[in-house]
Amino acid sequence: MVIVHHLNNSRSQRLLWLLEELGVLYDIKRYQRDPKTMLAPPELRKIHPLGKSPVITDGEVTLAESGAIMEYVLEKFGRGRLVPKPASPEKLRYTYWMHFAEGTAMPPLVMKLVLDRMAKGPMPFFIRPIARAIAGRVKTGFVEPNINRQLDYMESELNRSPWFAGSEFTAADIQMSFPIEAATARAGLDASRPKLMEFLARIHAREAYRAALERGGEFKLLR
Repeated sequence: MVIVHHLNNSRSQRLLWLLEELGVLYDIKRYQRDPKTMLAPPELRKIHPLGKSPVITDGEVTLAESGAIMEYVLEKFGRGRLVPKPASPEKLRYTYWMHFAEGTAMPPLVMKLVLDRMAKGPMPFFIRPIARAIAGRVKTGFVEPNINRQLDYMESELNRSPWFAGSEFTAADIQMSFPIEAATARAGLDASRPKLMEFLARIHAREAYRAALERGGEFKLLR
């Protein structure tokens, strides 16, 4: 049986969602973030050397990295579901968005989280103005313009079709859910980008999404 090593408020939530969409039997081993550092506990290093989530085990297989896990699950259990037909235009878009989610969309969102925490975190009073000034300049000069450009691009792509790969819901939408949720929590994504907000409303209404929340527990992304 697939075991999802599930860290609260993390990317592993979308793997629970994928497994629910496919009707795969799975179990959950839960891990809690350190309340001060918000990092994963050291117990996760016993499962994978990097000590990060998501990680799954399936018999002798231990696999980390969201995209790799999703491909493994889809190949083993999917029976062609949630993936467009080979060599179709939709398959090309699907592949693009599967990689875009973590390769392009998430890095500036993670940078913004780190810079926001750096500016607000405890430090000697004489360093605080310098740290805040540096964090502010990096955010306004690089991070936030990149996030806004990416959100505009995603908004325009969802004007083409209701889902990222085309007219049908696919695993690419599950993969893309995390950066869009993160943009809502960290980057002010709101009704000014209606297609992205409609996308969120549609995925939140899916039975499998709600079932994954019931199994996984509270899902509230770090700010």
